[in-house]
Amino acid sequence: MARRNGPSVLAIVLAGGEGKRLMPLTADRAKPAVPFGGIYRLIDFALSNIANSGYLKMVVLTQYKSHSLDRHITKTWRMSTLLGNYVAPVPAQQRVGKQWFAGSADAIYQSLNLIHDEKPDIVVVAGADHVYRMDFAQMVDQHIESGARASVAAIRQPIELADQFGVIELADGAGQKISAFREKPSDPVGLADSPGEVLASMGNYVFDTDALVEAVVADAEDDDSKHDMGGNIIPAFVERGEAHAYDFRDNVIPGATERDFGYWRDVGTIDSFYDSHMDLVSIHPIFNLYNYAWPIRTSDAGLPPAKFVHGASDRSGMATGSMISPGCIVSGALIGNSVLSPNVRTHSFAQVDDSILMDNVDVGRYCRIRRAIIDKDVRVPEGASIGLNADDDRARGFTVTDSGITVVGKGAVITA
Repeated sequence: MARRNGPSVLAIVLAGGEGKRLMPLTADRAKPAVPFGGIYRLIDFALSNIANSGYLKMVVLTQYKSHSLDRHITKTWRMSTLLGNYVAPVPAQQRVGKQWFAGSADAIYQSLNLIHDEKPDIVVVAGADHVYRMDFAQMVDQHIESGARASVAAIRQPIELADQFGVIELADGAGQKISAFREKPSDPVGLADSPGEVLASMGNYVFDTDALVEAVVADAEDDDSKHDMGGNIIPAFVERGEAHAYDFRDNVIPGATERDFGYWRDVGTIDSFYDSHMDLVSIHPIFNLYNYAWPIRTSDAGLPPAKFVHGASDRSGMATGSMISPGCIVSGALIGNSVLSPNVRTHSFAQVDDSILMDNVDVGRYCRIRRAIIDKDVRVPEGASIGLNADDDRARGFTVTDSGITVVGKGAVITA
């Protein structure tokens, strides 16, 4: 149950995407399993939001390279079975034929047994790879009060960015009823109360259970469908006049500051992934991980505290404007405006600036690292430089974005 005397709610988290635009970070793992913010995985944000909302029955639909994701969920997200609560990773099972999930709607269609077993009144459907805080209970309340059969969470975005999103148009320009759902329009229409903005879909939905079941069954029988929640299911509800929008600015989170109120990021590209990390380490965080009234939960690896050693003027272990995870040792190195994940070692006279270092990275003496993302289990040898020369980085097989961010894949072997 969601809350006492409230509707019964099942949450479905869609976590089967490949995450091609995050390569090489997704070369060996599903996108929702990509580490984020030092100690978290991307999926922890969706699961934390759902759990904090009071919805403690969750299924996570997985498909591509799901081992590390399944392991993280199984080891971390344990609910009270005595109270009937659970977080269950569910892989593609080919229950309706010899095919994998053809899209997000097909993933739900092939997993209808989960809904039939639980028999919820309401189904919350959430993406697994966005960084944000959201109280889904507030959205469910509006959904019930509105009489909608489907509700779409929407965030206001500048109209010039409309071609990057699925854009929601409202029936009367300012109410809740959706009149059109347009994918990446080149001629967007601004909101009645804010002509310079549009409503962009966040990829989070609330459905009456029977309506969702009917919709995905009908979609499965349509050979012309791409079997996508945003591209096919929601437009079908819109056409019948049964879909409403939920404006994310109405979502009030305990402990939110004026600076991080309404924060939401789709970290689907290397640049957005990097920028979201830089949001974390600003003096007044644009996204505040230190809001204990609405915690983002993850596993406790049982590691010792971070350690800083050496204090001589030319050999000082120091970090400024940075987040340093448990198990790290900063040994005579200078860390600036960076995120260090668990068990990172940085040795004497090394300098790391504006970078993200994932678990077990070892940075040798005299190394220089700038505007880089270094995935797990990489050893940077003494004197090596990363992120200082894009041509050199590409020649060594690293990925370099157009904005100049260098990405070193998991376990890569680096030469000085």
